[in-house]
Amino acid sequence: MGALKPRGVLCPMEATREGRGVVIRVPLDQLRESLVLQLTVEEAKQLGAALREASD
Repeated sequence: MGALKPRGVLCPMEATREGRGVVIRVPLDQLRESLVLQLTVEEAKQLGAALREASD
């Protein structure tokens, strides 16, 4: 069995506008992969408001 090698460095969290929606990439530290969410602009606004409320 070969040695496990990391697939690459973790990227920072990012959100980009793609087409008519927003794509959010959240790095998952232990798995060296990312959770990718594709949201509408309205859903992204709701998520932002919920995160601001939770962090206060």
